[in-house]
Amino acid sequence: MFEAAELDHKVSKEEYRREEAELRRALLQAQRDLGAQKHFPVLVLIAGVEGAGKSETVHLLNEWMDPRFIQVSGFALPTEEEAAHPPMWRFWKALPPKGRIGVFFGAWQTMPILDRVLGRLGAGGFAQRQEEILRLERMLAAEGVLLVKYWFHLSKAQQKKRIKALEKDSETSWKVTRYDRALFEHYDAFIEVCEPFLRETSTGEAPWTVVPAADERYRALFVGRHLLGALRARLDAPKAKPALPTVAASPPPGQVNVIRALTLRQEMSREDYEDQLAQAQGRLARATRHRRYGKISVIAVFEGNDAAGKGGAVRRLGAALDPRAYRIVPVAAPTEEERAQPYLWRFWRHVPRPGRVTVFDRSWYGRVLVERVEGFAPEHDWRRAYGEINDFEEQLAGHGAVVAKFWLAISKDEQHRRFKEREATPFKQHKITAEDWRNREKWDAYEDAVCEMVERTSTRAAPWTLVEADNKLHARVKVIRTLADRIEAALKRKG
Repeated sequence: MFEAAELDHKVSKEEYRREEAELRRALLQAQRDLGAQKHFPVLVLIAGVEGAGKSETVHLLNEWMDPRFIQVSGFALPTEEEAAHPPMWRFWKALPPKGRIGVFFGAWQTMPILDRVLGRLGAGGFAQRQEEILRLERMLAAEGVLLVKYWFHLSKAQQKKRIKALEKDSETSWKVTRYDRALFEHYDAFIEVCEPFLRETSTGEAPWTVVPAADERYRALFVGRHLLGALRARLDAPKAKPALPTVAASPPPGQVNVIRALTLRQEMSREDYEDQLAQAQGRLARATRHRRYGKISVIAVFEGNDAAGKGGAVRRLGAALDPRAYRIVPVAAPTEEERAQPYLWRFWRHVPRPGRVTVFDRSWYGRVLVERVEGFAPEHDWRRAYGEINDFEEQLAGHGAVVAKFWLAISKDEQHRRFKEREATPFKQHKITAEDWRNREKWDAYEDAVCEMVERTSTRAAPWTLVEADNKLHARVKVIRTLADRIEAALKRKG
């Protein structure tokens, strides 16, 4: 697929001067329109062979456009902080918001390709990383990100000539590093890995564009024209209606489901509660102070019916933890900053490093619960969210996180009793709102959503624990005991 890029493409100085001024004007106008609309972000991936003018092209784009609204991020070997998180974490943190352009050097494809070329990654591992990249890019595209991917290419002879020219000039010799020379020695292996990779990851949502890079003027105009075309095509296109799923799932027949199958009233006396709670908290405290605990992180997700006792369970859990090593992330309606990013962005940025606990009071499951039932998310968005959530949690677990998810379930009658108690208790009145009462009218719709959520997202890597919560005492003990079980099992695997 590199044959056309290796041809002798050239642009004269006169042609370059004639076109540059108009191209700059048009690019700047497209950037202004992007910022005014704020309908989508633009992410430009810069990749390719060494010495192909990648940095020079990005410098030129900064010169032609307004650099205040272009966010350039370079990704070399992971820092200590980055290595403490899943590999995709550092890319999520750097995503541009709607209305802005982000440029990534050394994005998610760089390390897998290098590891494969240098023999540090086998064929199976490389195929797995490639599939992860495809899923990520499909998800970003579905969230509205305009992905523009450039592969700057030189033939082996062109690259050798380019390196020699840079080394010969005292003003540019610094650009050629020992690393560049070492990679040149692997040119053939590099192309052998990259060519099929580009074919497999060039999709309708995010195609690769191969840039002939031997002539700097041709290269600059090529990228400028292409980027302008991509921007204008999205900016000027009428807003398309999203495609609906071809097969809509329906609730199973009958009256039995995973929630109704629970015995929501579990007996536990106050005396038994005090004893069992102390034992469970002790186990949790010891587990999170174990010498191997620094090799894992813990992510505890709390969902459930309104007034199911999530807050009380979280407080008892926190009492067993070192307050310096855990944090609670309450999740409400997204802020303006969060709405400007892909859905999972606001959760990725709270992923803890090893040795830490993060508790999510509500979570990413809002997409398939509240947003589904209340109609805040189109059907095609919440349906694709199941796969995206599973992928997210699999990445967390694959990096050593214990992902513990709790659904606290109460009966409709018990919820009504607790609502009335809150209204009658002055220091609890802030917990009950008209919205809580209104949500009861959609009890069955929420139950259907919960059952499908559990069915589609309870995995070996991140299973759901259904907690019978009509008796708060039982629920608290079950939550803490389950979390202790999960952490202790993870510690044994690290032994």
